[in-house]
Amino acid sequence: MASGSDLDWNDLRYFLSAAQHGSLAAAARAMGATHTTIGRRLSALERALGAPLVVRGPEGLRLTLIGEKLLPLAAELAEGVERARAVVAAEKARVRLAVPSGFSRLFAPELGRLARSMPGLALELSSGARPVDLARGEAELAVRGVAVTDADLVARKLCRLGWSVYAARSYLAKRPPNDDPTDFSGHAIVGFDRSLARGHAAQWLEPRCRGAQVVMRSREMIDLLAAAQSGAGLALLPCFLADGDPSLVRLTAQVVVSHDLWLAYRRELRLSKELRAVIRFVVEVVAESASQLAGAD
Repeated sequence: MASGSDLDWNDLRYFLSAAQHGSLAAAARAMGATHTTIGRRLSALERALGAPLVVRGPEGLRLTLIGEKLLPLAAELAEGVERARAVVAAEKARVRLAVPSGFSRLFAPELGRLARSMPGLALELSSGARPVDLARGEAELAVRGVAVTDADLVARKLCRLGWSVYAARSYLAKRPPNDDPTDFSGHAIVGFDRSLARGHAAQWLEPRCRGAQVVMRSREMIDLLAAAQSGAGLALLPCFLADGDPSLVRLTAQVVVSHDLWLAYRRELRLSKELRAVIRFVVEVVAESASQLAGAD
């Protein structure tokens, strides 16, 4: 018999089933194959190994001495394959979505919809001002507020994001806005961390902070929102975060900053059904909230 590199590891599955069920017919029923297929794959495995593994008889199959020694190894291999499949399935079912600070409020209330459309999907939703590195695999998908220039990334435009100036009622009771609500002189301001200086909102706000007192800076939108709610000062905030807050007053009826919102992912990323489901989910939720995100009155 030939022995060599033409061993088909898949044949071990047929050997394992035949050994466990005791006959070609029973193994065929268990595997959804024909008994001739089982017999052919057993013969192929014996040829590849260069040794007989079973003795065929009228009462079924009997393992040879070598077959008995191979059986636990085949069972161990099959178990390892199943564990590997489970690991891969779990990873495929996990999708990491990174969103800007504060945007989890937009998506988290709708997660039940995603769970119903894709049972078994595990969405890891993370928010923060630091952009994740998609190229290094820190996430599969990212919602971004700046244009995507990396040629290795696919970018899908989602909507426009609008910003306006807000203040707490408690703050305005002590210090009413100036005639021009975008004139911040004499006011306390909640500002952006220097690391966000290139952002659209920071570029609009910083020149207007002259003559004002910047009482706090942060890179996280939730911190800026909380500071404004506390009455610390005026704040430039995304309209979808602040418009529905009864403790805040929108001082600029018009949107003062507006920019595109993008969904990005790696170009070479294989779009699994789970990943496609999350992309659909993000697009749908954003489309339904487009007016709110844009800051429409």
